[in-house]
Amino acid sequence: MKSILISTLTMLLLITAADAQEKSAQVQEKSAQAQEKPVVLMKTELGDVTLELWPDIAPKTVDNFVGLAMGTKQWKDPNSNELKSEPFYDGLTFHRVIDDFMIQGGDPTGSGSGGPGYTFEDEIFEQGEELTGKITDEDAALKIFQDMMIPYFQKTPAADSALIAITEQCQEQQSGRPMMAHDVEWYKEKTGYEGPIYRNGALKAKVAYGTICMANAGPNTNGSQFFIVTKKPGADWLDGKHTVFGKVVKGMDVVHRIEKKGNGVKIKSIRLVD
Repeated sequence: MKSILISTLTMLLLITAADAQEKSAQVQEKSAQAQEKPVVLMKTELGDVTLELWPDIAPKTVDNFVGLAMGTKQWKDPNSNELKSEPFYDGLTFHRVIDDFMIQGGDPTGSGSGGPGYTFEDEIFEQGEELTGKITDEDAALKIFQDMMIPYFQKTPAADSALIAITEQCQEQQSGRPMMAHDVEWYKEKTGYEGPIYRNGALKAKVAYGTICMANAGPNTNGSQFFIVTKKPGADWLDGKHTVFGKVVKGMDVVHRIEKKGNGVKIKSIRLVD
């Protein structure tokens, strides 16, 4: 089942790549708005990096990052399973560094798969219209697949045979069109999903040079891992796939120093600047 889900999700993402690129042209430069933007100082063994965070674009993500950094947000120690309320990032490393791309940190295990013991949703797009009734396009099918079907399959050992069949048809046809045979309410009933589901609106921010973004393992799997983009043209192939929540305002020379040094550079601390 896992392989079916992964391959089908990949296929549907490819289907909507053109839509994502079109939406990226509608980027909202909300970082210029009047809302106060927190500034944090990241101390590393190779120097300091100052980051401006964007709560106007990604309020939950900023709250999570600051809470973990300051020790005000509770997290689970992956070694002891103990709940802790202390600075999370102190002593961690940039465990995944790719030259001319990005530096990634925030994993307490250093393996690339660790986190704070919880996940939370993306803040990538503006909220579009609510989806109800007939599914008329593959963009809507993808949203239902991501927000309803993937969580359902992940938590349900014996999944509904009708949903399995539709997933297999999507894989076979390399298309989301088989999902259009039923309406939104049918999927809600089958998956037990409660509450509204919305289309993606305009892209909030691009994965640009110097931005700090959430690393993830797929849609709505944010935790503690983040990356800073070092590729000067940016990483537009990641637009629409990662939450962007701030940018480096001082210390890109240090970021590039880490980039050239490679995996293992230590983060001494991350703290709010008064």
